[in-house]
Amino acid sequence: MAFDNNALPEPPETRTIAWVGPFAVFMLWLAVDKYLPLENPVKEIARDVVILAAILGFSRRILPTLRAPNWVLSILIGVGVCALWIAPDLLVPGWRESSIFQNSITGKIKLSIPPDELTPLMLALRTARAVLLVPILEELFWRGWLPRWIQGSPFHKIPLGQYTPMAFWATALLFAAEHGPFWEVGLLCGIIYNLWMKRTRSLGDLVLTHAVTNLALSLYVILREDWRFWM
Repeated sequence: MAFDNNALPEPPETRTIAWVGPFAVFMLWLAVDKYLPLENPVKEIARDVVILAAILGFSRRILPTLRAPNWVLSILIGVGVCALWIAPDLLVPGWRESSIFQNSITGKIKLSIPPDELTPLMLALRTARAVLLVPILEELFWRGWLPRWIQGSPFHKIPLGQYTPMAFWATALLFAAEHGPFWEVGLLCGIIYNLWMKRTRSLGDLVLTHAVTNLALSLYVILREDWRFWM
């Protein structure tokens, strides 16, 4: 499969808010979620509507550029990352109970929705958000904006996928920190995604890879009823 790193133009968007806005809205919602006077599934639907509105409102000029010319390998890498994500807990009983993963710094695994409230509608909503919305807002931030912002200003003059050790490892470490008690697989995932971005320079491929990872993980969670992966 050919890799033409110059095949796709730079996304025609120079505003920081276009890359950061949807992620900021998502994180803000997570911060205030428990205080919102809404019951499920109304709350889940409201969250998805707000996130979708943020993506369309802030990032609409970037969305048409999210093509995935390396889609076959992107799909395979996405499945592989999911396998790596669940492997430690499958292979080593009690792995996630260690204080290395659950402590006062990384936090503890706490289900955001009790399993008895995970109706078919709730499962569908959570899976759809994980596959269709989260990969876009996270990749805009983690691979589209943050590494370039670390490398210099104005960030939009830095090519997508350009590598520097500082940007690569800072992004991977912060991505790991975002995943709390799953920080070690989050770090591995961040490294793989960063390498794939460096190789393809295609944000669309990263969105696809991330979406496949989330889809595979969601299917695993639902089929095995292993809800801890849905904190």
